Amino acid sequence: MRPSRRRPTAVAAALLIAATGCSDGGGRPGGGPESRTSPSGTAPASAGAPAKGSAEVVRTLATGLPSPWGVTTLPGGDLLVGSRDTGRIVRIAAGDGRRTEVGSVPGVAAAGEGGLLGLAVSPRFAEDRTLYAYFTTESDNRIARMLVNDKRPAGEQLTPPDTVLRDIPKGTVHNGGRIAFGPDGMLYAGTGEGGRRELAQDPASLGGKILRMTPDGEPAHGNPRADSVVYSYGHRNVQGLAWDADKRLWASEFGQDTWDELNLVEPGRNYGWPRAEGKAGRPGFVDPVEQWRPSDASPSGLAYAAGSLWMAGLRGERLWRVPLRGSRPVAAPRAFLVGNYGRLRTVVPTDDGGLWLTTSNTDGRGRPGPQDDRLLRLKVT
Repeated sequence: MRPSRRRPTAVAAALLIAATGCSDGGGRPGGGPESRTSPSGTAPASAGAPAKGSAEVVRTLATGLPSPWGVTTLPGGDLLVGSRDTGRIVRIAAGDGRRTEVGSVPGVAAAGEGGLLGLAVSPRFAEDRTLYAYFTTESDNRIARMLVNDKRPAGEQLTPPDTVLRDIPKGTVHNGGRIAFGPDGMLYAGTGEGGRRELAQDPASLGGKILRMTPDGEPAHGNPRADSVVYSYGHRNVQGLAWDADKRLWASEFGQDTWDELNLVEPGRNYGWPRAEGKAGRPGFVDPVEQWRPSDASPSGLAYAAGSLWMAGLRGERLWRVPLRGSRPVAAPRAFLVGNYGRLRTVVPTDDGGLWLTTSNTDGRGRPGPQDDRLLRLKVT
């Protein structure tokens, strides 16, 4: 496979909305990092009766995982879990938790919030054995694909990475990193603005965007611009992507000091950052469907199961459930596991309607216990 050397193409100027003022909600210059753990309340994000249902941890499949970030499910149910700080990927058997080291991704430069981030397997993995990874290098964030050969010795099962997209801005903070294949077979990526907020509105930058591309990293048919991988813009730091039963795309996004967001994503739309945060009601910007104070959320992973979106919170140390009816919540969000497992990073649906959930207490911002970090199996209704 030949590494792609394609440079990012510009989003049409027509997609941009001219600034009518600037308000970033204050806070640290360039935007703050993922918030450190702190005590927080449990009030739901919006008014109304909280959602019914439950989320129960029924099993701890793995313990002692170092800085787990990306998680993807293989055909048959086993999982691949990547370590942000070491760049290593392990296979964890869904049945007995047995681990096999798959290999390390070369070129990963772990610092701050960067490192080996999202993982996604090809929709045809059983035939093509292709794994995609989003990771930070010395110069950028990029997406590469590798083949997984489980016939080779443990630790040597990855081919060298073939870069399909490069030049996603990197920073000490706000590297985004979630990747996932959509129902359309295209590869989506949530990016951050690397702490340079102006990039979110910059048509020439891949930072602060949601990207949509072919498995080869080329602009997908139906994108707002035929020559661009940019799908939506005006994002601060997207770390959660999920599709509901009707194939609508949702994204969870870190705010700065005021509001974290759950967004319903539509092509070509502007989600406001840094000119708007939360439900600002400003013309030209899309308001989030739900919003939370950062102390209650700081959201990373997002998944759809049992008719609801499930959003993992880092600083909030909880799992939020948002039940849907069509494109709108049917009740107020409800929090589960509040403070029980510390920071929560990645949530992935299982084949039988449950969830996999990873903790994130060994990432330098949590308070790790003797079992951290953990991969948990949840039953949800």
